[in-house]
Amino acid sequence: MRTGVAAGHRGFFHQSAFYGSDEEFLAVVTPFLADGLGAGEPTVVAFSPANEALIRAAFGNDSGLTYLEGEAQYQRPAGAIRGYREIMANLVARGATQIRIVGDVPHPGLGVPWEWWARYEALVNHAFAEFPLWGLCPYDTRTAPPEVLDQVRRTHPHLATPHGSLANPAFEDPREFLNRITPRWHDPLELTRPLFELRDPPAAAARDAVTQAGRATELSGADISGLVLAATEAITNAVLHGRPPVRVRIWAQPRRVVVAVTDHGTGPDNPFVGLIPARESDDGVGGLGLWLAHQMCSYVSLNRDSDGFTVRLIAETPHPQQSADGAHSGTG
Repeated sequence: MRTGVAAGHRGFFHQSAFYGSDEEFLAVVTPFLADGLGAGEPTVVAFSPANEALIRAAFGNDSGLTYLEGEAQYQRPAGAIRGYREIMANLVARGATQIRIVGDVPHPGLGVPWEWWARYEALVNHAFAEFPLWGLCPYDTRTAPPEVLDQVRRTHPHLATPHGSLANPAFEDPREFLNRITPRWHDPLELTRPLFELRDPPAAAARDAVTQAGRATELSGADISGLVLAATEAITNAVLHGRPPVRVRIWAQPRRVVVAVTDHGTGPDNPFVGLIPARESDDGVGGLGLWLAHQMCSYVSLNRDSDGFTVRLIAETPHPQQSADGAHSGTG
């Protein structure tokens, strides 16, 4: 039996697969794509260059597959959600009754922070459920850390194997999963003295400090503007919905700025906040501001600990070699 469910499946289907070699990768992904093409279903591939090359070698360049640039599609989780929803809405409007998408989700083994991608994998079960999507998320066990593989198992209702598709007994309700996970990641810069540390700052003072930090580190004008807006939204949310005092810390190094906004509240109740717009997350408390931050920053994390609730924002302009490798400096 081929990877997936029975022939004629229609509707939402979210599965993962695990592979430890190129041969295992092709053994799972090739049947998934071939069945989609055979059924006349729009079939989309969003892989890293290496995995895309394997698929092109297997299918040829004129196979009917639609290729997206994996690094661009998976630059930020909120952007990936928005982009995929737009693609699927357009395909459905043109008559598609089933859509297949397979792609490489970033993780620390590729030099990328995981927490917001773990949230992405859980949220997909909610954000894409209205579409007739058959989505496959394969993970390379040679590079993905054990914690990542564990959380992948907990966020996918189904598992794909070369012999067929299995219901996943480890799958957890997305809200329960997100409410239970406790992000432990902190940026290495936070071990150093902040460039600026502000307590209950006026919005203008905070914007000025973030702008100064950005200009001192050679960030682009767009990155600085995005970080200023994101930091302003985070501070506004902390003042309006958190508990005082509000503490703002800013670190900087060449091409990179980290902003941490901490208040003594517990943060938003909705674990989906930030990854989809407020009107879709059913949470108006800080939803739009955090969603904007997730669109503009290189990384956003939401942490609850004994100090309260912290929104961590990073703006980064990777070095050329880092861009080529798909890695982010200091965030592995």
